[in-house]
Amino acid sequence: MATNIGMMDPAYFVGRNEILAWINSTLHLNISKVEEAASGAIHCQLMDSVHPGIVPMHKVNFDAKNEYDMINNYKVLQDVFNKLKINKNIEVSKLVKKRPLDNLEFMQWMKRYCDSVNGGTMMNSYNPFERREACKGGKEVGKRTAQTHQASSRPSTAPSKSQSSHNTRRNDGSSNNTNPTIKVARPTSSDGPAYDEKITELKLSVDSLEKERDFYFAKLRDIELLCQCPEIEDLPVVGAIQRILYAADESTSVVADAQAMISQQQKQLEPLSPISEVSDEKPKSDTQKRKNILTIEVDNVANSALSPRHRISDASDVHCSGSLLMSY
Repeated sequence: MATNIGMMDPAYFVGRNEILAWINSTLHLNISKVEEAASGAIHCQLMDSVHPGIVPMHKVNFDAKNEYDMINNYKVLQDVFNKLKINKNIEVSKLVKKRPLDNLEFMQWMKRYCDSVNGGTMMNSYNPFERREACKGGKEVGKRTAQTHQASSRPSTAPSKSQSSHNTRRNDGSSNNTNPTIKVARPTSSDGPAYDEKITELKLSVDSLEKERDFYFAKLRDIELLCQCPEIEDLPVVGAIQRILYAADESTSVVADAQAMISQQQKQLEPLSPISEVSDEKPKSDTQKRKNILTIEVDNVANSALSPRHRISDASDVHCSGSLLMSY
């Protein structure tokens, strides 16, 4: 069973029309907008359709209009989730506001879960009308649904008569009028659902853009707070990041300036390489060795040039001076 699914799961790419068709066919309803299910009653009955008897339908209110009654429906739904050990967070505060995108996402999850139970097939013995009769406002929903089905199946003859009489009056009027007038074409009633669908799609698009905007704004705010930490605020890379964050224009020179700041700081703090230090120390050591060798050679020459008497006198001078280096 699918309880926790990621946002990139195919379930969240199911269209609104498919969701509505699935709800209407499963529960024998006739809703035209996803936000009509914001009360939570339809979610409870969907769970009752895949787990018959586990939902206390007498506690569900199909006539919920205010947030208090809607929250009670979601409490029933949460209790059902707890019984089935379904780890799903219900964002009640967003759903009761009837925002199309939030309700669509939750209904997409509901469809994914119901499809994972028994292969998505509802039991033949399940009667959605009878189960709704136990709910508050369930009978009225059943009556409205039945009337809608009867009206859609009944052939419409009255509109054709009124249309023909309207055409007759229009022809009579046009024969009497000599001055032609320009009439603005108005959208007919048949265009209403198309306009509603466009409006709903625009609302979904706006909600999606707002969520994306809030997501990236929160990320930028976290980066800004991190750059303000005393431990790292003096680093050159932090200064470059702040330069990009607080830039007033959208030109590419801002990024170039930030990169220049980092490279300039690196050049200033670049230490001497170990190779150069070794090369500087090596001549010094060679010079010192040469001095030591030269001193030894001079001493040897001097000792060989002195007579034995001078050597003894020098040694006695050293011995009398109290030096412990030589003794005879």
